[in-house]
Amino acid sequence: QVQLVESGGGLVQPGGSLRLSCAASGPTFSSTAMGWFRQAPGKEREFVSMITWSGGSTYYSDSVKGRFTISRDNAKNTVYLQMNSLKPEDTAVYYCVGETTFVGASISNGYYPGESDFGSWGQGTQVTVSS
Repeated sequence: QVQLVESGGGLVQPGGSLRLSCAASGPTFSSTAMGWFRQAPGKEREFVSMITWSGGSTYYSDSVKGRFTISRDNAKNTVYLQMNSLKPEDTAVYYCVGETTFVGASISNGYYPGESDFGSWGQGTQVTVSS
């Protein structure tokens, strides 16, 4: 199983940027797709982004597309989420996720993965967008 630890959250003004990092340990990191979910106060967890094991394909929810960028460095066992043009509605706890067999191409057809599609979860990092 992959162990995941997020960092990089914090308080940022609307329009600002943050970069989240997810350090992974375990033998299967470089062979599994990774992703990010988030959970806003009073709301359910929602899919944010996903990247294939090679980093060759990336996928985003409509709410973050064009503003967020996911990437990975398999040599460093790390996944990143660059968040630009942040909005107050991006305020949430962000979770790094891994170990999935979900087919990323489904996202392009409007089918987002659910929580049960990922076998490993980090503890989460708080992102607050406020002036």
